[in-house]
Amino acid sequence: MLMSHPLYVAFIWHQHQPLYKSRSGTSALSQQYRLPWVRLHGTKDYLDLILILEKYPKLHQTVNLVPSLILQLEDYIAGTAFDPYLEVSLTPCQQLTQQQREFIIQHFFDANHHTLIDPHPRYRELYYQKQEQGQAWCLENWQEHDYSDLLAWHNLAWIDPLFWDDPEINAWLKQGRNFTLGDRQRIYSKQREIISRIIPQHRKMQQAGQLEVTTSPYTHPILPLLADTNSGRVAVPNMTLPEYRFQWPEDIPRHLQKAWSLYLDRFEQEPRGLWPSEQSVSPEILPYIIKQGFKWICSDEAVLGWTLRHFFHRDAVGNVQEPELLYRPYRLDTPAGDVAIVFRDHRLSDLIGFTYGSMPPKQAAADLVGHLQAIAKMQRERHSAQPWLVTIALDGENCWEFYQQDGKPFLEALYATLEREPHLKLVTVSEFIEQFPPTATIPQNQLHSGSWVDGSFTTWIGDPVKNRAWDYLTQAREVLASHPEATEENNPAAWEALYAAEGSDWFWWFGEGHSSNQDAIFDQLFREHLCGIYKALNEPIPPYLRLPLEVHEARGSHRPESFIHPVIDGKGDEQDWDKAGRIEVGGARGTMHNSSLIQRLWYGVDHLNFYLRVDFKTGVQPGKDLPAELNLLWFYPGKTMHNSPMPLAEVPDLEPVNYSFHHHLEINLLTQSIQFREAGEHYQWHPRTSRAQVAFDRCLEVAVPWADLQVPPDFALRLIVVLADEGCFRNYVPENALIPIEVP
Repeated sequence: MLMSHPLYVAFIWHQHQPLYKSRSGTSALSQQYRLPWVRLHGTKDYLDLILILEKYPKLHQTVNLVPSLILQLEDYIAGTAFDPYLEVSLTPCQQLTQQQREFIIQHFFDANHHTLIDPHPRYRELYYQKQEQGQAWCLENWQEHDYSDLLAWHNLAWIDPLFWDDPEINAWLKQGRNFTLGDRQRIYSKQREIISRIIPQHRKMQQAGQLEVTTSPYTHPILPLLADTNSGRVAVPNMTLPEYRFQWPEDIPRHLQKAWSLYLDRFEQEPRGLWPSEQSVSPEILPYIIKQGFKWICSDEAVLGWTLRHFFHRDAVGNVQEPELLYRPYRLDTPAGDVAIVFRDHRLSDLIGFTYGSMPPKQAAADLVGHLQAIAKMQRERHSAQPWLVTIALDGENCWEFYQQDGKPFLEALYATLEREPHLKLVTVSEFIEQFPPTATIPQNQLHSGSWVDGSFTTWIGDPVKNRAWDYLTQAREVLASHPEATEENNPAAWEALYAAEGSDWFWWFGEGHSSNQDAIFDQLFREHLCGIYKALNEPIPPYLRLPLEVHEARGSHRPESFIHPVIDGKGDEQDWDKAGRIEVGGARGTMHNSSLIQRLWYGVDHLNFYLRVDFKTGVQPGKDLPAELNLLWFYPGKTMHNSPMPLAEVPDLEPVNYSFHHHLEINLLTQSIQFREAGEHYQWHPRTSRAQVAFDRCLEVAVPWADLQVPPDFALRLIVVLADEGCFRNYVPENALIPIEVP
């Protein structure tokens, strides 16, 4: 009888921060950092992840540490890195200026409040004072001890729960309030102590064989775009490109060489794997990766799909229907030699990154293991002679902020289950490739040019602001090229500034698509890095580099930016909805809605639910000035199914209200009760059970499970919101449009 292979699973955690180091500082000894994320993620995310893993020695994993992250961690360990958050944290409270107090109130709640603030009573008290009374009230009423406690708590809350049994940390958590400057200084020392253990612990676990540590190009640039910005047109043929074509493939070996030597020095061996920044690949970059000596790289299933001209379909529970294509390594064949490539399962990676944080930890761990067991079962049923490798690869730092206790209960439940499951075996990518070299080949020119975001580069190029940034970079690069005497040996400052400006992160935040509280700082850092090139060459700095690339102001309507997981309590928590799509209604340009009862709509998704929030005009009451019934109607464009007209009287014969719809959820705003219906034949509506959640307090919040709508993944549908009174149509939003919904 043929011995069946276990299902091999490769987790790859990607740890990365862009270069926050400012180039405007004068002192060579102390480095001014614009943002604190290296220090805070350093105490919360990099060490605990592998310490938890170490307790399960049978489980092997891969961790990618980007060189720009390692260098910044080392600055903090040396005590030479200072960021504005750290500086105020170490300032005696009686010396705080008005400007610093404003900065503290504005930024020292920068954390997911459900997981990092609410569990700590004193931190929560200060947070809700700001939320309920406002910033001006805090400035007016807070005393020195309030500021001191807030400074201490912001730093304490980012210390991972794994370290809470440390006697000093434990004492601070119990103390809770009345923190002194001395306490805050000791908290900072504790942060440095935790950060100093990160690299040695990775090195130790790699030497023990449980971990494989990989690297990325030096400052995390998108290599295909360094080779040629025109590669943006491979996935999006009509993309608007920058005015000047950036084409500096000679920068690629520089980034790879610098990453390689840094790795060799810190880990005392050669790296085997390369995580190409943003999992971006193209045929042009392969020879450089092969010549540098890397054995394998990773990318996303969308890139494999484009390469094979094959779209990966999933069944109703989200498992890939063509598993033998995705769950195997491939050999990329070039005249320069070959390199192996693995492609991540996009959905499983996203479940950890965006959805499991909102589920109870044991349930989330069981869900992931259930998916892996289903894949293992498929492998056995197909009697596959080739072993399968499921690659789960994702950002290893940002998701944990949304998990209880920073993901510790989830990871412990997951690892304990995986260690007991005989059909699943966790491996490093190198272990698998050495034992089972790839048998399938992709010729160099067949490889698609794209990234882990939609298999394209639109996140970093093609938008007017992103394109302007590329033009600024191209002009600075040409100035450096016109100075052949400025080699990396005799003018390292010019080259370091170039490498920093070539990083992917700046382009991510420019223009449409992503935004954060720190957009203006990312804009400033990018321009500072470019100015650094001109300064190091004694060239005049172009005046346009003194001005922001774009105006950073609160935006009106926009599409969703990320998955969301709001708590449905009718409170409209600002953090829960800040990445949601938004449609401004009241007082917007539409004539019909100038005095609209509905001011704005917020909408978004995760893998479990569709979410909607409706903000009403202040003071309106259902049943009086506000109709008592709110109806959600779903329209499925281009799909063949039973549909029925809206089940309301007096519906005007106008698009889109005269469309036929497939699902209908009626919400009674007075009682918060719901009725759910599905269209059947002969334009009838049939009652169905629904697990939708509804809450109405300051606003209306609704969560509708995908299971209610019975839609497959990767599906587009549209929604309209209709107000009615006793079954009579009154009004609808958004005006002359439908809310676009993309099923994950």
